[in-house]
Amino acid sequence: MSGTSAFTGDVPRETLERLDIYAGLLRKWNPAINIVAPSTLDDLWTRHIADSLQIARLADPQGHWVDLGSGGGFPGVVIAIAHAESAAFSMTMIESDQRKATFIRTVLRETGISAKVIAERIESAPPQDADVLTARALAALPKLLDFSARHRKPDGLSLFPKGASWRDEIAEAERNWRFHYEASESTTNPGSVILKIGECTRG
Repeated sequence: MSGTSAFTGDVPRETLERLDIYAGLLRKWNPAINIVAPSTLDDLWTRHIADSLQIARLADPQGHWVDLGSGGGFPGVVIAIAHAESAAFSMTMIESDQRKATFIRTVLRETGISAKVIAERIESAPPQDADVLTARALAALPKLLDFSARHRKPDGLSLFPKGASWRDEIAEAERNWRFHYEASESTTNPGSVILKIGECTRG
């Protein structure tokens, strides 16, 4: 399986096999719908798959997870694959681009993964009452907190990967929000973090 050398033995073989199917489909579809930047394809396993997989490890594999602006499935598809054996886990992905939503559904079918895809705008999709909310490379933190207010349980958890300027985004968000957070260092992008945001209220 090409690219799986990016992982050590901590990823089950069944998971790697499904991720390999996903990677193959992405390479096949990418020229037509530009799922990821072509310049990142050579580093697909680290840049996108491993980067998404680390998010899956930051919360228990149970409850209703919702991934906003899933694009081609990062991190939603990767998380769904990682937690495929958990009976207490469910995943919903919201992606307004119909072509990318179709791609995600194709990946789910080809990998045998159960998940829901909502092909609507985040602002108009029905509130999801998520236990865990994720979004990767979607928007600045203040906007993500707006989305959280619509789609996450009040006592839920948000997991948002952020780049080197994450402290600036925290400061901007704190102008209108009160929230608790932890910053977990990214294992794939030096200087980047994954923000774990718990209780969050406007004010």
